[in-house]
Amino acid sequence: MRRMTVMAGILLAAGQCFANDTTAKLTTGGLVYVQTSDVSMEEEALYLSREEVLVDYVFRNGSDKDIESIIAFPMPDVVGGSQSDIAFGDTENDNFLGFSVVQDSRQIKPELQQRAIATGIDWTDDLVAQKVPLLPYSDKTLAALKQLPEAVKAEWVARGLLFVNRYDAGNGWQEELTPAWTLRSAYWWKTTFPPGEPVRVSHRYKPSVGGTVAMSFIENGKPAMDYRSYAERYCIDDAFMKTAAKLEAAAGKSGPHYTEQWISYILTTGANWSGPIKKFKLTIDKGKPQDYVSFCGSGVKKVGPTTFEMTAEDFTPEKDLHILFLTAADW
Repeated sequence: MRRMTVMAGILLAAGQCFANDTTAKLTTGGLVYVQTSDVSMEEEALYLSREEVLVDYVFRNGSDKDIESIIAFPMPDVVGGSQSDIAFGDTENDNFLGFSVVQDSRQIKPELQQRAIATGIDWTDDLVAQKVPLLPYSDKTLAALKQLPEAVKAEWVARGLLFVNRYDAGNGWQEELTPAWTLRSAYWWKTTFPPGEPVRVSHRYKPSVGGTVAMSFIENGKPAMDYRSYAERYCIDDAFMKTAAKLEAAAGKSGPHYTEQWISYILTTGANWSGPIKKFKLTIDKGKPQDYVSFCGSGVKKVGPTTFEMTAEDFTPEKDLHILFLTAADW
């Protein structure tokens, strides 16, 4: 994908937890993502904002017989540990992003696969055996960890499943066990693709949004330490940097204070279907007219006060999509 930067607000210049549906098979270890040579993705219309993700697909079976398959939707990883300022919906609900799916106008109730991964090892069975919920930030999880036998606590710390958070809240030093595992989730359902017939799948959810309290890629109008990684990930360019410098200077003179927010979308699983995506449409909504957005794309056009659109034919996603928002703080 050729790189392009889109900025919104007073300037428009050209220059990643979400995922595409993919095919999968069930094994003793759970879902394994595979590539199909029979079913193609005819169309994908993807809408991304910080409030909602909407995806509409049209699939078609190019063979002369029914194809029974599994459609899987990988959810964003929830990383335990010292993560902060990451929004991922309902921390007490397995469906933490409110994922829902409709196929051919019929609501689907998908299955959910969850895995707890630490140091590259699947520890799901160990957590289940100790009746510890898999959601790292759940109050129920933290309560269950307190009830673990001391020997199990020590073993899990040694394995990298937990770490000991030590802090002083004014009453002397305290210790708290904190989950260090990553929750890896995927929704899946079985479906049949009739020969030659379109199968329409739509799903929606509230995205996971990361953020900072300031712009971390610029400092005193110059590229900061993180600039290079930002330029690669979000395709920010000189025009974007000039605008960021103006925003930074204005904030120092009682102007609005801009912060960063990010969302990501796993686009490359769209390449698991037969051939390229025949018709692809991406819409990015920056939310507020005074906000700014930067992402990598090709042929991006501004189509509304807050929306940008990219279309392509015979599209093969080679990179996942990462979007940087600069948003004016309310305080």
